Amino acid sequence: MTKLGIVGYGNLGKGAVKAIEQNPDTELVGIFTRRNPKELGCKGADVYSVDRAEEFVDKIDVMLLCGGSATDLPKQGPIFASLFNTVDSYDNHENIPRYYDEMNRVAQKNDKLCAISIGWDPGVFSMNRLISKYILPEGSDYTFWGPGVSQGHSDAVRRIEGVSDAVQYTIPIEESIEKVRAGEELDLPSHDMHRRVCYIVAEENADTARIEREIKTMPNYFEKYSTDVNYISKVELKNDHSGMPHGGFVIRVGKTGSERNNKEIYELHLKLDSNPEFTASVLVAYARAVHRLSEEGNKGAVTVFDVPLSYLSPRPAAELRAKML
Repeated sequence: MTKLGIVGYGNLGKGAVKAIEQNPDTELVGIFTRRNPKELGCKGADVYSVDRAEEFVDKIDVMLLCGGSATDLPKQGPIFASLFNTVDSYDNHENIPRYYDEMNRVAQKNDKLCAISIGWDPGVFSMNRLISKYILPEGSDYTFWGPGVSQGHSDAVRRIEGVSDAVQYTIPIEESIEKVRAGEELDLPSHDMHRRVCYIVAEENADTARIEREIKTMPNYFEKYSTDVNYISKVELKNDHSGMPHGGFVIRVGKTGSERNNKEIYELHLKLDSNPEFTASVLVAYARAVHRLSEEGNKGAVTVFDVPLSYLSPRPAAELRAKML
């Protein structure tokens, strides 16, 4: 049995509770929040102030860090890595090397194991980019996100002063997808293959021009993208944008043969009704693996590239070879 804790009870934390319920070899010890625990309203789980987390060091095998990548994880990650084995979904791609180094330093120092940037991208998509690239060494790879709601980007927008609530959709440019599927090799950066659309509920008397400017100039999130900013009411947001769908494609266009005249196309497609619930499901599977690796004496930071696939399963390796190879 892997005993788990959850830090943060937003969309991802709520998804983690549901994912733990679907995995009988895991147990939820508690949820830790910065809010008033009595007002959280989570049925079937004990809720504590995040200030009490240290009391549970010997009671939790792996802590799931379910905060946002913009401001939560850079601060919370190293703090919890000094106390627990952790799994998180840090998704600021350009800053992953820096975040990895800090988490690895803290985890090594405290004999903990921390899996970072676990989810579907980074995460599942990352694995498939690596697999396809080195199966087809000559070629080009492409990642398309959406159409759907990006949790990380939505969270980043909600952190802006004057924003009461917000949702951000990532929209792939369909023409680019079809060209790649047809085998064309395009020399396009990701910001030329997608656009971003924001729906924002602004606080009363908020400076909407400043909010739009901060969004469109936000490094790593919006700066290079074509971005539409729309202001709507709280009712409109609830009625029209309360779902959390997402998905995307990893495509590798490669060439094989002595004359390089055989075209090979590798594609992974995810279509998700619930981005946070799927991401949380990935976190729980990797928490199982982190617990096992930690029991074997491993420490430091790891990514999806470093975890054996068989460790994601609760089943014995012999059974996996018999039924899944």
